[in-house]
Amino acid sequence: MSNINIAKTIAAKRREKGITQDELARYMCVSRVSVSKWETGQSYPDIQFLPELASYFNISMDELMGYEPQMTVEDIRKLNLELMEEFATKPFEEVKNNCDEIIKKYYSCWPLLFQIGLLFMNYTPTDDDGEEKAAIVADAKELFTRIKEFGDNIELQQLALHSEAVCELTLGNSSNVLELLESKISYTLHPSIGALLSQSYQALGETKEAKAIMQDSLLDSIISLIYDATTYLSFCTDDQEHFKEICRRTTATIELFNVSALSPISVVPFYLTAAECDMEMNDQEHALRMLEAYAEIVTGKVSKLVSNGDSFFNLVEEYRERQLSVRPFGMPELPRDEGLIKQEMVEAVISNPAYLPLQENQRFQDLAKSLKQIL
Repeated sequence: MSNINIAKTIAAKRREKGITQDELARYMCVSRVSVSKWETGQSYPDIQFLPELASYFNISMDELMGYEPQMTVEDIRKLNLELMEEFATKPFEEVKNNCDEIIKKYYSCWPLLFQIGLLFMNYTPTDDDGEEKAAIVADAKELFTRIKEFGDNIELQQLALHSEAVCELTLGNSSNVLELLESKISYTLHPSIGALLSQSYQALGETKEAKAIMQDSLLDSIISLIYDATTYLSFCTDDQEHFKEICRRTTATIELFNVSALSPISVVPFYLTAAECDMEMNDQEHALRMLEAYAEIVTGKVSKLVSNGDSFFNLVEEYRERQLSVRPFGMPELPRDEGLIKQEMVEAVISNPAYLPLQENQRFQDLAKSLKQIL
């Protein structure tokens, strides 16, 4: 951090320009003594001279005054560690006042404001009464709200929205949490959005809705895990044992949570990718097992993108249908009809050159036949 220091800046820029105090004084229509006082900090230029000085040195007004409205990442990290140490060793009010002064100075440094907001939340004294705690949380919420509304980084704004919701929940404002998060944009935000929403509904006595949201969030997390594992597979063909372990664990997850029935469209890419990678590694036996699992799913109903439910996820289907009716643009839609989807999935096997070495294999012929029948 640096304080306003116009004296140092004028002296440094004058030397960079290679002019004397007399030359600068003549340009500014002031005495050399005035310029000398500017450079030694004995006095400041009149406010009307500031734009002219900045223009003469080809710098901004902030740079002329030595003022930095933004801190570097390293400065923020260093300051954060210092403040953590102070919160742990000094009276809270003293450190809080110091933070308030920093906030005033860097009121548009969004990453810094976010870190200070987190510090307020994490170091609130446990022995304060309810009103004092609420005031501190409210101060943190104000910082998060400012970042959300005026920040220039989407990811940080999303984190600020999540943190603002945490503050509202801490303050007991469950309805405000729902208002913040129950929009079509909030579904792609912080991974614990579902937990915040469900806690808010639970606090309002709506237990079924709280359970439905957590089921929905849990299923989304499982599907996301399968997608990530599918991508990871293609990176691991250089290590066959590790590749097979990924397949074992992902297959076990799919079976454990019945994902093939819940969201078949989410599972088929995994089996197809695994089979193609197996052929690349010349493991025809494992490729056939993956293709057979693929064919079993594809010959069923693969077009439904909005997940089904089952005895475990018994609230998901109703919940997602309800959300679709409330926020029609917040849920995925079928891009084309079931027949076209199945056509592509059949051709992904029978027309794929990767499987040419399997053309004479009876198991491959059987699964290819079963795939063709669905057309």
